[in-house]
Amino acid sequence: MKDQHRQRRDDRPIHAIIPAGGAGTRLWPLSRRARPKFLLDLTGAGRSLLQGTVARLEPVAASISVVTGTAHLAAVADQLPGLPRENLLAEPAPRDSMAAIGLAAAVIAARHGRGAIVGSFAADHAIADEAAFVGAVRQAAALAGAGWVATIGIEASGPSTAFGYIHCGGPAGVAGAPDGRRVLAFTEKPDAATAAAYLATGDYRWNAGMFVARAGVLLDHLAARRPALAAGVEAIAAAWDGPEREEVLAATWPGLEPIAIDHAIAEPVAAAGGVATVPVSMGWDDVGGFDALAGLVPARTAGAAAGVAVLDDAAGGGPGADVEAVDSPGALVASTTGRRVVLLGAAGLVVVDTPDALLVTTPGRAQAVKGVVDRLGAEGRTELL
Repeated sequence: MKDQHRQRRDDRPIHAIIPAGGAGTRLWPLSRRARPKFLLDLTGAGRSLLQGTVARLEPVAASISVVTGTAHLAAVADQLPGLPRENLLAEPAPRDSMAAIGLAAAVIAARHGRGAIVGSFAADHAIADEAAFVGAVRQAAALAGAGWVATIGIEASGPSTAFGYIHCGGPAGVAGAPDGRRVLAFTEKPDAATAAAYLATGDYRWNAGMFVARAGVLLDHLAARRPALAAGVEAIAAAWDGPEREEVLAATWPGLEPIAIDHAIAEPVAAAGGVATVPVSMGWDDVGGFDALAGLVPARTAGAAAGVAVLDDAAGGGPGADVEAVDSPGALVASTTGRRVVLLGAAGLVVVDTPDALLVTTPGRAQAVKGVVDRLGAEGRTELL
């Protein structure tokens, strides 16, 4: 029995943390405050991005915890009926990624010990090669077991200016992590020339914000660099499974420093030589806009919408899309209304049809959608957000 328990622990080496937040403003009007992108099927896979994240973590996760806002608690629970209720953590208000991940890590440490390996993975990314992802997570867990803060470095498909980069050094030299390399530094999003120079060296990978470490190591690093934030999440975690949770949460959470895990831990610990990475090519995409969807959603090969990528909410119980396309190759139609959408000579266009807003753009202008959302907010059009 003990050997079976050890084998299960080795097969599923991490306690996964999924921070599920953010409004996904670049995917408006599909993504809204009340129904952000992690709750949506944005790849045509028949499952939401959150459900896809949970599914690919199940082969390596001893447990899965989701941290989300109180406004999305019911929707997350509905989408993940197999998730134990005690593993669904509600944050009263957004305090950036470090508070969410730190709280979950502290709760896991209280339940499973500070030696438990935790891994944080965004709720709203897409990964094509899930076997490669699982292999990379196993290597990251081996690095974490040796005391490193580990991250997964994405092989860049081009000199993108949309992501931060990881500067890789020499081998980490850890058994079980043959691809592990030391991290020399994390860099902010570069300009195009700098990104091209990075890739020319062969030593840079995209930073996807995936971090794996022993819970105690993560919390100790946080205590050394952000002691007030560490004390706050530890205090909340100590009360989490008891009757004083809500009281302690209400008293402590609003005062926590809002800071990303990259700035709180990854960057300073890397500068001190404590971070390693597992470089991997796995078809990763952060689903950061309609330009990304144009490459993620396969075009229909037959029927009235042949040649067009089509998204709807049929898998979620909503109406199916009713699309006719003529001479419109490469177009993307996302519809939640069931209305007839006809494209005539609209090659490459993006059409998003929702009950209260219609967006027509091109992949090249897709990142400007965030500006539309900002203007709606400034105008007080909160009913559209």
